[in-house]
Parts: sequence; structure tokens; C-alpha cells
Amino acid sequence: MHQNESVQSLSYRIALGGIIASLCLVCMFLTGIFPMFYLILPMAASALIYIMALETNTYWGLLTYISVGLLSLFITPNKDAALVFLFFFGYYPLLRPKIEHTKWKPLAFLLRLALFNGAVLAFFWISVYVLGMKELLESLGDYGKYGGWILLGMANIMFWCYDFSMGCFPLLYQRYLKPRISPKH
Repeated sequence: MHQNESVQSLSYRIALGGIIASLCLVCMFLTGIFPMFYLILPMAASALIYIMALETNTYWGLLTYISVGLLSLFITPNKDAALVFLFFFGYYPLLRPKIEHTKWKPLAFLLRLALFNGAVLAFFWISVYVLGMKELLESLGDYGKYGGWILLGMANIMFWCYDFSMGCFPLLYQRYLKPRISPKH
């Protein structure tokens, strides 16, 4: 009987991973249709990765993140969105609960903020110097020499909102969304 439960559990995890990966890829693909949502749709995909981790465990969430990240590089028309997902939004819901276990809460927030800023700077560097998007640097010239810092400041404000929502997400998922998806009989 125990072996049957583990096979059923494995099948459930694989099936759930496939469904969540498909929904994440739909979000990532939609960034090509709605390019103005190239940040919001990867955030929605990150919430789906979080659901995978909440329903199974971090390992299965990581497997889902890797599969979605690699596939999104190939099938997503908007490569910026794929990179944003790979560099931050895909793995952040998996790391956030681990960082949150830090006893001193301000240190936990500073670690999350440092992780975000490192990801933003890596994304910017790869976009400009590896992928050759020099027009990104030229477009910042209109804002003056402080344009990059202003954009980073606005990104940090966006991160604070995203981080807050990711902190509330497990409770909201357990209380409101999960009962609607799989009601108890």
C-alpha cells in the first residue's frame, strides 16, 4: 500500500508540474502578444511556480522553474521576459521562504533586496553587453546621467510591492484559491 501511495504521489507531482509548466509557458508566450506586460506576466508565472512549491516541495518547484526557464528561451518571442523570468522571477518564490527563516527580519529583507538588485544588474549587463542591445544604453541618455539610477530606484519600489505580495501569497492561496480549485467533498 505504501508503494502505491508513492507512485500516486509521483504521478500527481509530475502531472501538476506539467500543468503548471504549461500555464507558465502560456504566460511567457503572452509577453510576445502583450509586450507591455513583459514584467507582469513573468510575475504571474512566478506565482504558479510558488503554487508548485506549496503543493509539493521546493525540489519540484525548482524542476518546474528550470523546465519553464529553458523552454521560454526557445519559444517566447519576448526574450527580455524570458531573461527576467530566468534571472529573478522564476526562482525567487523558491528562495524567499528560505531567506525568510532568518531570525532578524530586516536582514531577511536586505538579503532579498540584494538578491533582486544583483539580478537586475546581471540582466542589464547581459542585455547590453552579451545580447548587444546598445540601444538600451542610448535610450537612457535622454534621462541624463542619473537615468539608470532612477530606473533602478523605480525597480526597487516595484520589487517591494512584489515581495510583499509574495509574502501574502501562501495564505491567500491556502485560504481562497485552493478551495476553489480543489474543493473538499
